[in-house]
Amino acid sequence: MTDVRTSRLQLHAIDVAEAERIVARSAGPPDAWADDFPFEGDVGAVGGFLRATAALGEQRPFGYYRVTRLSDGRAVGGIGFKGQPDGGCVEIGYGLAPSARGHGYAAEAVIALLSVAADHGLFRVIADTTLDNIASQRTLVRAGFRLVSTDTELHHYEVLLKSGTAT
Repeated sequence: MTDVRTSRLQLHAIDVAEAERIVARSAGPPDAWADDFPFEGDVGAVGGFLRATAALGEQRPFGYYRVTRLSDGRAVGGIGFKGQPDGGCVEIGYGLAPSARGHGYAAEAVIALLSVAADHGLFRVIADTTLDNIASQRTLVRAGFRLVSTDTELHHYEVLLKSGTAT
């Protein structure tokens, strides 16, 4: 499985060629991007995906997914796993282009990514946000995560998965 659809979004597992276009911020013929995609967060995350792929090989299904809005077919952000699972647990990260924020797309994409984790037998997904990123904290709570700890820089969240769903 490389693509996941929700009612409003498609999450597409990117390959190296697409990753290189995103990092270069140079859309190719197959790409339909929102005017403000990719933004800095996308470029950094996709750079990490490229480094992991070069070092460890194929990352899918635990790689990076381009988030595309179905209403206009435009890429508006990305979401992905920050490495391969370890002991049934994996960390995620996500971001949307500024023009796509405030519509609930991030929570919808996170929930879709949780289904990928659950479908591959994982039981725990974690995510962090900075202390001042209220929007991301709300996104995680909407997607079923709970706050498990806070340190001087980050809030740490988790969701436990059971039978293909978040609990």
